[in-house]
Amino acid sequence: MSARRRLEAVDAGIVPSTAGAIVVGSFPLTSGDWIEPHSHPHHQLAWTRSGVLGVTIGDAHWVLPPTRGLMIPAGVVHATGATRDAVLAALYLDPDAFPRGWSEPTPIAVDGLLAQLIVHLQRTDLAEQARARAEAVVMDLLQPLPDTPIILPAPVDPRVEQVTAALRRNPADPRSLEAHAEAIGLSRRTLTRLFPNDTGMSFERWRTHLRMRAALPLLAEGQPVSRVAGAVGYSTPSSFLAAFRRTVGTSPGRYLHGTAPSSTVPSPVSPASRIGHPLLSGAPAGEGRIVPENGGRFPPRKDE
Repeated sequence: MSARRRLEAVDAGIVPSTAGAIVVGSFPLTSGDWIEPHSHPHHQLAWTRSGVLGVTIGDAHWVLPPTRGLMIPAGVVHATGATRDAVLAALYLDPDAFPRGWSEPTPIAVDGLLAQLIVHLQRTDLAEQARARAEAVVMDLLQPLPDTPIILPAPVDPRVEQVTAALRRNPADPRSLEAHAEAIGLSRRTLTRLFPNDTGMSFERWRTHLRMRAALPLLAEGQPVSRVAGAVGYSTPSSFLAAFRRTVGTSPGRYLHGTAPSSTVPSPVSPASRIGHPLLSGAPAGEGRIVPENGGRFPPRKDE
């Protein structure tokens, strides 16, 4: 059964829970291209093998370089897109077969082995036993990352929206709250009161969250911290790094290249031993080996 038909069968409740994880395929997203909000009856691991992916759930936002994915629980409405050109891959899991009790969106560390397995499971010629072995390894490799999403509440008050729109156009805008208030004909005191009433955040905190959201795609591209700091409005790298840690919960380096806590990280697997992983071995020739992507296309965007 093809990966696309397997996904459709899971959605329809035809495939039993033992079918496990299903990779639907991959397709390119250009920068700024977003798939409208939607949900699935199964858990989804969103990941990009190149570029930078973004996932928005309510007011929360995650930026995903190839070193991390996001596990989205079944039924959670989300929008997926590219903050920089990306190739989107998705792994779908039957909730009844998923061993973790994650009820909230959870960032996942994606190392070389997990990335290869995601590509491997895109194959449409895998025997059921070979697929089951690969899926079992994937389940073992799903390790959560200890960080927080970037929350950026959308304002409702049109006066606050004028200010946030100006900041979105230029996150590095150095103007103070008083200057923004004057620009829209308000007093500093009024705008100071309106911001938390409308967004739940002070002006400074909201602007910091916006700047971190703008910074992450630049960092994921490999731009130096000094350049990114200036691009989003910080005069020194140290002030940017302090704001990043307060907002995201970790340093840029750990965010982009970090792993799960040491107590849960599997032992490193050498490149030479990855092909012969014990759960992938024992299959007829060609069934249990990691191979390049087979060129299958992702389903239409409304079904992402």
